[in-house]
Amino acid sequence: MNTEIRSIIADDEPLAREKLRILLASEQGIRVVAECRDGRQTIAALREYQPDLLLLDIQMPVVDGFQVLKAIPEGQMPLVIFTTAYDHYAIRAFEEQALDYLLKPFDQERLHRAIQRTRAELLKLHNGQSARQMFDFLGRANTRSNRDRLVVKTGGRVVFLDTHEIDWIEADSNYVRVHVGKESYLVRESIGGIYDRLDPSQFVRVHRSIIANICKIQELQPCNTGEYILILKDGKHLPCSRGYRTGLLQLINDDH
Repeated sequence: MNTEIRSIIADDEPLAREKLRILLASEQGIRVVAECRDGRQTIAALREYQPDLLLLDIQMPVVDGFQVLKAIPEGQMPLVIFTTAYDHYAIRAFEEQALDYLLKPFDQERLHRAIQRTRAELLKLHNGQSARQMFDFLGRANTRSNRDRLVVKTGGRVVFLDTHEIDWIEADSNYVRVHVGKESYLVRESIGGIYDRLDPSQFVRVHRSIIANICKIQELQPCNTGEYILILKDGKHLPCSRGYRTGLLQLINDDH
């Protein structure tokens, strides 16, 4: 996250703008990118600079502070701290999702607390955006064009698995357990859902609750019931029910 907070000051009084600029200069990481004397100028500056923070007076000529907010699309709205000499706008200000409301004359300490709130809110927004980016990445990584890799979220971690290393997968209540050598990963996913994310030429469903990597199968043992027992290369025995036998045999025949 960029620690610099790009800010715009909007106030029709030159002395008020100067005082706020001086106070902000004492706050670490604040950069004032524009100063505006009225609402129209503020709207133009917001569109041009797209700042992180707007310090906004309410009573300005022609276009007041609340009208400024209405003119800016929601996705382009910065954090807003109102700076005003009138306390009776406070309720409306917070209805407009203001981060803070500074009543003139305010001092350095009061402004500092508002800036600290700004930093905390920007960090929260940044973390939320990072999480969305990660989820988008996970979605792209698990498309059919990326079936050589399986990305799973398990135990608070994100694990990247090469699918050719997976031995077998079993349903486990509302989860599936992915077996890779001596390791296993419990993933919140249905058995059908994870099967759809795998390469159908490499994995076969041998039971309603079991998926096997065909490259890991060493032997098939028929049973008197018409079912099979799969023996994996690591010695693991897996049941293959009659309902899934045809698909398994077809896949083996195609592989040969």
